[in-house]
Amino acid sequence: MTRSELEQLIADKQPELSKESVVRCVDLILKEVSDALVDGRRVEIRGFGSFGLRRRVSRVGRNPRTGESVNIPERHVPYFRPGRALRERIDQARERDDNTHKRLEEIWKNRDGQTSE
Repeated sequence: MTRSELEQLIADKQPELSKESVVRCVDLILKEVSDALVDGRRVEIRGFGSFGLRRRVSRVGRNPRTGESVNIPERHVPYFRPGRALRERIDQARERDDNTHKRLEEIWKNRDGQTSE
């Protein structure tokens, strides 16, 4: 989902809000999350997940083309850790999709005259 798709989805579900209001809200939320990460703070959204930073220590890497050693400096990278409620919803949805896929495979096997055993 892209930012514009998210904005459109919210605007469609909240017709009392103008598209401009939705765009400003999405911009504000993303700006606040970004600013918190830049300041080194963690952002937790209950039921969804948390955003934080991880430190990657400096190391020596290799240029894949030349094989030459390259110093890679220390850096901080953002990460997202989904909350338990989100993980459980995803697992349930994937399980339903897997079961649907298995049923469709059985239908196709039976349709082609093959047995499911």
